[in-house]
Amino acid sequence: MSAPGAIGPAAVGPSAIGRRVLRLRTERGLTQRQLAEPAYSAAYVSTLEAGKVRPSDAALRHLAERLGTSPEELATGRSPRAATELRMALTDARRTLATGTASDAADAFATLLDQARQFDLPAEQATALLGLGDCALESGELFEARQRFEAAEQLLSDEPLPRRVPAIRGRATAHLLAGELRYSCYLLESTLDELNASGLHDPDALLLLYTASIAPYMDMGAHARAAQAAELALALAPRVGDPALVAGMHRGVARTLIAAGRTIEADASLAKAQELYQQLRIHTDLAHCHWMRGYVHAQDGDLARAEAELRTARDMLASKRAALFTVQVEVELADVLRRRGKTAEAEELLRPLLTAAQPEPDSGGRGEPNLGGRGGPEPDGRRAPEPGRQLNAERGAVHAGGAHRLLGLIAEERGDQEAAEAHYCAALYLLERTGAAGDLADLCRLLGDLLRRAGRVEAALDAYRIGLGHRAAPGTTTLGPAPAKPPV
Repeated sequence: MSAPGAIGPAAVGPSAIGRRVLRLRTERGLTQRQLAEPAYSAAYVSTLEAGKVRPSDAALRHLAERLGTSPEELATGRSPRAATELRMALTDARRTLATGTASDAADAFATLLDQARQFDLPAEQATALLGLGDCALESGELFEARQRFEAAEQLLSDEPLPRRVPAIRGRATAHLLAGELRYSCYLLESTLDELNASGLHDPDALLLLYTASIAPYMDMGAHARAAQAAELALALAPRVGDPALVAGMHRGVARTLIAAGRTIEADASLAKAQELYQQLRIHTDLAHCHWMRGYVHAQDGDLARAEAELRTARDMLASKRAALFTVQVEVELADVLRRRGKTAEAEELLRPLLTAAQPEPDSGGRGEPNLGGRGGPEPDGRRAPEPGRQLNAERGAVHAGGAHRLLGLIAEERGDQEAAEAHYCAALYLLERTGAAGDLADLCRLLGDLLRRAGRVEAALDAYRIGLGHRAAPGTTTLGPAPAKPPV
């Protein structure tokens, strides 16, 4: 791979250069002798124009001067302004992603990627691929996002590690959204280890990685690691000049403050992030601030304010057609609606979000559900899910488990124990795959209580035992307040 700004081998091929020399000489009305003298012969120019010889750097400089162009443009076909203009256009595409829709931004990034390939500009190709990856994350196309980030990382494989960090962080985020929490942590931790071991203490790269690691740590129940990452991020922030990175840090730190029961400080941290995003006009991240403030209020029991913030976040994300983020917010909004007594509205919000059912529970010949990771069937009467708005084991798995948990609670409240159990088992199937500790503890408590009330004590104990292997505390569950301990 060529280094950024270098002339790629295809662009400096003798036939391509020869065609450009012939075209420019003809346009300027020069003979081969006039172009060649005094340093070269007409025969040399003729051979060059026929593509039979590759000009030396000295010959390129001579020919470019006589033809009124630059050696780079003569060799590559791109003007000296091409890279600058392309970088400006990439900045405009990034602004489109911040303020408009992911699909519009993706169209712009795809066009610019083609141009960067045409001009053989690897650094600009990588920037376009990063933009396409972020567009795919926003629209919920997680497999495509991973492909784009991997391609960007490959293009930058000869660059110092800090240059590759945005692509690695993008891959980790895609795995996190897919419910692959452990692999997300592995990517971030291994990159941090390599950065620190190599002495490449780039504050921007380190802040990006520490901030990104907070969410998977919290979901997995690694609260001490999340708190340490937040402390390191806070220490790095004064050395970082990018306000978007600082805003992201405040969002991440807020999650650890919630877990510590410091909800007032968490809300203040989110307010700082929100102010920065408003100044930068980054609408998706601003919506995430409203989303997280809604979560803080829900954890605090202020359900009216939680509902208002979550509705604002949902509307902002829907207007940007950020499909996956929109449905994740809708699950958390449904939790608040149910807790406010708006059960029908909550159920109407949830049902279209879930895809086909998981396999039947394995009874093992005892008439009891298998609690080792197989989900239950969906109750009948569901509307077909709207394309692009589904949650499943590969797309928003933690929130898919949360949606099943809520539908199980609703079914239990109306006295439909069978449907409640089916939803709880489907949630267990999803959450065990992710390793989301707080959500698992909460769910196992609910399932165990349901089975115990039905007189199925052994199955209830199995559920409680699974749940006791995890921990639920403030800020560690996707939905609602931290659950009480199981009655064992």
